[in-house]
Amino acid sequence: MMAQYLEIKAGYPGALLFYRMGDFYELFFDDAVAASEALDIALTKRGKHLGEDIAMCGVPFHAAEGYLLTLIRKGFRVAVCEQMESPAEAKKRGSKSVVKRDVVRLVTPGTLTEDSLLEARKHNFLCAYADVRGEAALAWVDISTGAFHVLPLPPVRLGPELARLAPSEVVVSEAQEVDLAELVTESGASITALARSAFDSSSAEKRLKSLFGVGALDAYGQFARPELAAMGAIVEWLEITQKGKLPILQAPVREIGARVMQIDAATRANLELTRSLSGKRQGSLLATIDRTVTAGGARLLERRLSAPSRTLDVITNRLDAVGFALENTRIAADLRESLRSVPDLDRALSRLGLERGGPRDLTAVRNALTQADAIAGMMPDELPVQLTEAATALRGHDALLDLLDQALIAEPPLLARDGGFIAKGFDEELDECRQLRDEGRGVIAGMQAEYTEQTGIQSLKIKHNNVLGYFVEVTATHADKMLSEPLSETFKHRQTTANQVRFTTVPLSEIETKILNAGGRAIEIEKRLYSSLSQAILDVSDRLFAAARGLAELDLATALADLARGENWNRPRMDDSRKLIIEGGRHPVVEQALKAAGEPFIANDCALGNSDDIWLLTGPNMAGKSTFLRQNALIAVLAQMGSFVPAASAEIGVVSQLFSRVGASDDLARGRSTFMVEMVETAAILNQADDHALVILDEIGRGTATYDGLSIAWATLEHLHDANGCRALFATHYHEMTTLSTKLDRVENATVTVKEWEGEVIFLHEVHKGAADRSYGVQVAKLAGLPPAVVARAKVVLEALEKGEREGGATQKALIDDLPLFSATPLQAPTAQPQESAVEAMLETIHPDEMTPRDALQALYDLKEASKK
Repeated sequence: MMAQYLEIKAGYPGALLFYRMGDFYELFFDDAVAASEALDIALTKRGKHLGEDIAMCGVPFHAAEGYLLTLIRKGFRVAVCEQMESPAEAKKRGSKSVVKRDVVRLVTPGTLTEDSLLEARKHNFLCAYADVRGEAALAWVDISTGAFHVLPLPPVRLGPELARLAPSEVVVSEAQEVDLAELVTESGASITALARSAFDSSSAEKRLKSLFGVGALDAYGQFARPELAAMGAIVEWLEITQKGKLPILQAPVREIGARVMQIDAATRANLELTRSLSGKRQGSLLATIDRTVTAGGARLLERRLSAPSRTLDVITNRLDAVGFALENTRIAADLRESLRSVPDLDRALSRLGLERGGPRDLTAVRNALTQADAIAGMMPDELPVQLTEAATALRGHDALLDLLDQALIAEPPLLARDGGFIAKGFDEELDECRQLRDEGRGVIAGMQAEYTEQTGIQSLKIKHNNVLGYFVEVTATHADKMLSEPLSETFKHRQTTANQVRFTTVPLSEIETKILNAGGRAIEIEKRLYSSLSQAILDVSDRLFAAARGLAELDLATALADLARGENWNRPRMDDSRKLIIEGGRHPVVEQALKAAGEPFIANDCALGNSDDIWLLTGPNMAGKSTFLRQNALIAVLAQMGSFVPAASAEIGVVSQLFSRVGASDDLARGRSTFMVEMVETAAILNQADDHALVILDEIGRGTATYDGLSIAWATLEHLHDANGCRALFATHYHEMTTLSTKLDRVENATVTVKEWEGEVIFLHEVHKGAADRSYGVQVAKLAGLPPAVVARAKVVLEALEKGEREGGATQKALIDDLPLFSATPLQAPTAQPQESAVEAMLETIHPDEMTPRDALQALYDLKEASKK
């Protein structure tokens, strides 16, 4: 057995080998040590090899999926080795023959299909990247849904695309593994290297033709060599991991990068589109807007949000679909209620195609088609284009639905080998076998009653086990009676245990043969019917995938309408201009958080256009500058994905690229300081942004010395204005930059309003045109809880610095040199004693309730005169 294990293991050196032994998957040697630590299970030993103990651990076969998930999440790959024959079959070759075993599947992060191993509302993408003489392409597939895409792209776009797709695994050529390892790992994926031959475009074309059963790929599009290579590498890896059982893949869709908004990895992270900065779904824009009720609809929402469209017709069609659902409230509510009962059709089809399905996948298809038929019946004749296509895909499945309705019971078992999932009346032969099997049980009960009467032993029972089959059992106290004549002529002794004695009879043996044959035959018939029903489904898989897309489209449209209705979102007006005119815009995530706390969100306007498409935003910390920047970017993303937006109104010229430099963090693993990270991201923006891009920048240059930072921020804004010519929101604390609005035609100053009251700063969170004259940093520090001594000292230093700046550099240096030493004891900033003014003295003598109108008018004149003194 160990020789067999070592031979199989040699073929999968990079994976843990789950070696099937009866009801367990066993692991040996180093695999056992690694698995026991990763899974926190006991490590034992069994036998010796080369004089050393063989380490061993195991997991139960029936609970293997949970252990697989843990291992995959910890970065392992698992080769699943099954018994290919029964022990009885092995013994026919000799008493010491080892059961034949072989690997049936290599489990990797990108090749999972089981529901328990996947997130229902998220895709699990496997990517392949191919670079052919400087031209590159990225292909990706989700084998759990059959989605298959390819995108030609320059090598510099690989990082942003991996950030968009968030794949689990990326396949690359061995020659590129070292160069791409860091980039792939940063995206959160594992990297798999294949031989260069796997990326040969000629061989790849043959693989693809064979996969789709076509003589040419022209029907799917015109693919360049890098695209063929990337798609072919995916098929090669699937053949390796699935051991030849390829999943059902939909026709490859060729994407074009120019059709979607380009968003780089840093911007996705800064804006928290699908994941918050902590890496979780909660707190992201996706989690905030997700009101879908099906798994397919949730996955479609994430795809749309990750890749907003740049094509006006596509955006308009999506907005029309949401608008229809918003206007037709009753229809939309009925649709959502029906959609709640729709199973995950995509993943059921995938499991059936890989022969990993069961009776419940058959019923999932049936139930999905039942709901699809009901939903199609709800749809009126006049529909927007997007919903017309969806409704059409839901119709025309009557024949398959009738077949599945007649064949399947309502609630089938999990596994086909358990039987009992085919409905009565569907197959005559099956019904006959079941009848014999079931009536046989009644015959056994009758025989037990007959034997009880014959022997006079009330405790006599007829039982069954896998070794003896059916047998008559009595307690040991009645053994002598059963072994004596005349009963011994009828009852033949079979076995004696500590407390019971077991017998058989000729009639009992005969009925056992009939019953066992009938039960076994019934199971075989059900397995055959399962295979035929699966094939009937797979024969029309293309139409079923289309139906799944239609259901997801309806779910998303009605979900976005429900969101718009519940949160008072409005339809944006889209065109090809450079406008970004938003009235009453709100940040959807922040607004939801404030609503939960019972606080209102202060809406703000934004007006970027051809005459002033760069806003220079000043104002103190905590006033809401970053929120304002982000909310306008998110509104553009939402509009172009086809959603209504959190604003009173919005006019948006299609954004080609979205760049965000908001927030700061270091990258110690790569030896980058916070400032270095900031500069790298800023450089990427300045080198790539075109005139239809939207750029949001927050506090550029703050990570270095004041004048260095100011000069960098100044030059960056000038470059955005003169070279990039894009729309931008530029927040800064450098008030000196506000003079740029008089030098650069398209720059406008804006500020976030605050009020000072009795030495405290009050944030109003309102944005309006104009410039701030100070940062209120010391006041914010006080709000944050800095010790009073520190706050007071800061006020003293600030006063000296500001006075010195007004009076010149020499004076400033002198004032700083004259500052007293800092004391940690609480102290007050030196302030002049207030002198009571003449106006204040007069106000003390005025009593409005006692004045006539003439007296009041005279008092007003007197106050005005006193104020001049």
